[in-house]
Formats: sequence, C-alpha cells, structure tokens
Amino acid sequence: MLAEERRQRILEMLAKDGRVVAQELAQLFQLSIDSIRRDLTIMKEQGLLQKTYGGAVPLVEPPRKVRAKPQPKNIRYGDGAPHQNAISKLAATYIQPNDTVFIGGAGIQYGMLKYLPTDIPYTIVTNSITIAETIRTMTNVEAYLVGGKLRAGGDSMIDTIAFEMIGRFNYDIGFITGGGISHKGITVATPENAALIRAVADASQRRICLAPHEKLGVRSFATSVPLQLIDVLITDQEAPEHFIQDFENRNINVIVADDNNASGGANDESH
Repeated sequence: MLAEERRQRILEMLAKDGRVVAQELAQLFQLSIDSIRRDLTIMKEQGLLQKTYGGAVPLVEPPRKVRAKPQPKNIRYGDGAPHQNAISKLAATYIQPNDTVFIGGAGIQYGMLKYLPTDIPYTIVTNSITIAETIRTMTNVEAYLVGGKLRAGGDSMIDTIAFEMIGRFNYDIGFITGGGISHKGITVATPENAALIRAVADASQRRICLAPHEKLGVRSFATSVPLQLIDVLITDQEAPEHFIQDFENRNINVIVADDNNASGGANDESH
C-alpha cells in the first residue's frame, strides 16, 4: 500500500471512529510505530487531523464555554469513561501513608474512590456529601466532611463556611479539576466554586490537576487556579500534543494515563 493510500485509510477510520491509536495503526498496516507517527505528523502539517499523545483525533477546536450547569448526579457520579477512569486510577496512586488529601465533588474525583489505597492509613477531606458517604466506611481512612449550606440542587458545599473550614487544614495533596484547563489555568462555571478550589490550592503542599482531554483548551467563566500553581497535570492519551508541550514548557509535570497500563503515581520518579 502506498503512503497516500494509507493516509487516506487513516482519515476514513478517523471519520468513522472519531480517533485513531498509533499502536493499533502500526499493527493494522504492519509498520513500525515511528512510521505511523511520521504519517500522523505529515497529516497534521497538512491540516488533516490533530495529533494526540497516543494517536490522532479530528481537527476540531475545543468548545469555548462561558457557563455550564453541573451534570445530574446520576451521570456525574456514574461509572466514568475509560480515559477518565485511567486518570482517576493514576491519581489515587499518588497517595502515600499518613497523607492528608483533599478530594472534591467532580465526577473524575468521585472516580478515584474505587482506586483508593486500602492498605495504608491516610486522611481525606472532602466537600462532597456523596464522597463522604463512601469514604466514612473505609477503615484505613480518617474522613472529614467540610461543612456549609445545604443546597437543594447540589451535592457539594461551596459557600464561605466551606472556604473557612478548608483553610483550617494542611493538605499534602490537593486533587483539583475544573470545567476547563487552558493556558489561563483551571476555570469553572461559578466564582463560588473558583474560590473554593483556590482555597484548596492555597492550603496544599502539592496540587495535582485531573485533566481529561475534553477539558483541555476550554475556558469556563471563572478562573480558580493559575497554571503556574499546578505541580502535576494528569491527562489521557487523547490529549492533543500541542497542549502537552505547552504545559511542559511552563514547567508543569505532565503525566499521561493509559487505561491499559496506568504508570507513574506513587512510584513515579517525579515524587
């Protein structure tokens, strides 16, 4: 098969499936992974696709969000997509014995619960009622729920009482996320939520951002944590290469989670 025919086939697969994985293409075309990456690089330069860490996705600009309502609870606290679970799983491996960590109420933070260590002692502070209900049954975990006003349509405490309580603790790790992660930093839909995440970041010795690829390049209404305050950014293999390069150029340690082999975390040399 000629190179142009192969690249046309890649475009057809991309249109059908919405993504291609370099390793799978190498097996399909019986080529080296480097040859496939060269194909994808040429196609990127021709404006045909957007390269990711593990392959490529269609050339579509990320949406620009201003405000977005939280997802319904049954969706927000569902099983999670494979790439989101990969990030959650990898994030959980960063917890060390006797750490104090903050885990908020986002879906990807809820996804960490099924991967939390069960053989070491540590403390979790959360502002999510749903997360608190789960961690309070874990015998190896000291669990704290941040107080505040109960909202009819919300699961998490995000008022001034919550800000004050968060500031009373010192966290070894603050696991943070938002509606968007761009060169502006972490952004969210409301100023109240932005202030809460910023309070967590200010009280944390280490700030780990959970950043699925669909959030990269998106800017929500309110900035919570500037990019330079993020110590580690965990994303997935569909993250566009240019975002990874941009973050690394800003001295952020970017870790790419693989849902087949979640490496890094507690044994990562960056610790």
